[in-house]
Amino acid sequence: MSDSSTFDAKKHSIMIIDDEPDLCELIEFQLQKEGYKTETLTKPLEAIGKARDFRPDLIILDVMMPELDGLRLCSMIKVDSELKDVPILFLTARSDADERVKGFERGADDYLIKPFDNRELVARTKAILARTLKRKEVMSGKLKAGRITLDPESHQAFINHEPVELTHTEFRLLHIMMERIGRVQSRENLLVNVWNYDTEIETRTVDNHMGRLRSKLGEAGNMIKTVRGVGYKLVIE
Repeated sequence: MSDSSTFDAKKHSIMIIDDEPDLCELIEFQLQKEGYKTETLTKPLEAIGKARDFRPDLIILDVMMPELDGLRLCSMIKVDSELKDVPILFLTARSDADERVKGFERGADDYLIKPFDNRELVARTKAILARTLKRKEVMSGKLKAGRITLDPESHQAFINHEPVELTHTEFRLLHIMMERIGRVQSRENLLVNVWNYDTEIETRTVDNHMGRLRSKLGEAGNMIKTVRGVGYKLVIE
């Protein structure tokens, strides 16, 4: 799943692995208050199988556990074909650098030192998930501007992850504007790139299509600004 204005906790699931039931319950309570779907586990030996079934977007993992410590479990997760890309937030009572380095070498994304403030737990969780979502979008070739996401491969547009029906021409217009955020696109330039500049087409055709595009985008359409006498530019506010 991104900037803070479009991040939706309800779209993310988190697995909490800690041998202390009370701590699992506390973390679960805090994350569920934020809207996350959660699953807790106090037996680390069952973690791989449970995680494959639950398909978490993030694993919160205690380092010090008797049956199987978090460092070893992290290594196992990172070589599992189904789980290797799931980010991991380590919990530890040790604050020394050596401990953190070991975790990062095993593939951890971040650390949280016990005892921790609940606000920090929530903030670090959101930061990891937002970074992961952004990385997935970049890797998939998606374009993002504020609440708008464009997927050129599937030829789909989304507002806050909800699909928006666009014509081929409207999609091309939006694609060009999102590739060139903040840069003015003249009507003539848009004619060349969208219509391959048919001399039978007048520049007001661009205005008509841009008007319909803005309307379909709703409030997000306000990011497309008219540059008087020139053309348009897309601005993230």
